[in-house]
Amino acid sequence: MLKEAGINCGRFTLAPTRAEAEKAAQDLGFPVVMKIVSDQIIHKTEAGGLRLNIRNQAEAGAAFDELLASAKNYNAEAVIKGVLVTPMAPKGVEVIVGGLRDPQFGPVVMFGLGGIFVEIFKDVQFRLAPLNPKEALTLIKSIQAFPMLEGARGQKAVNLTALAGLIVAAGQYLADNGQVGEIDLNPVLCYDDQAEALDAVIGVTL
Repeated sequence: MLKEAGINCGRFTLAPTRAEAEKAAQDLGFPVVMKIVSDQIIHKTEAGGLRLNIRNQAEAGAAFDELLASAKNYNAEAVIKGVLVTPMAPKGVEVIVGGLRDPQFGPVVMFGLGGIFVEIFKDVQFRLAPLNPKEALTLIKSIQAFPMLEGARGQKAVNLTALAGLIVAAGQYLADNGQVGEIDLNPVLCYDDQAEALDAVIGVTL
């Protein structure tokens, strides 16, 4: 859904079985990340539903079994669709791009520092959606942590144009799909050449 909306999610394969997970890991190239896919398990880390830096097929097979066991232990009623296999992403600057459908204002986009820091520092800002690239860039620059995106402490500056494009696409997706109540892309990894959403939660209004 996100790819169709123009949001960069990188390469991935949904593997329903252990054999398919092993093959997907081999095809994508090691190291890979594997994570459980279930509508009933939103916070994968809490459920033990995430494995990083898997380096060969044997580890991929073992990780598949471990993920399913952890998921069932976390929620025995969860419907498991399989395991998502994706290449291990290099280190980048983590941000969060999200949105919600406010009862008064309608679709609203959120942007801020991502990963674990979003809960600690709460450095986020909001804008009405949809928004254009210039408005998205203004949103990016409005957070206190913006210097981290400019290349603090010798790090490369992130590609603000790519990041703004991802924010615009997320806002447009929210505006175009009235059944979507909220969207949470966290983390979005930012590099000097691209911005890539590594995980996503989409809430549908009933």
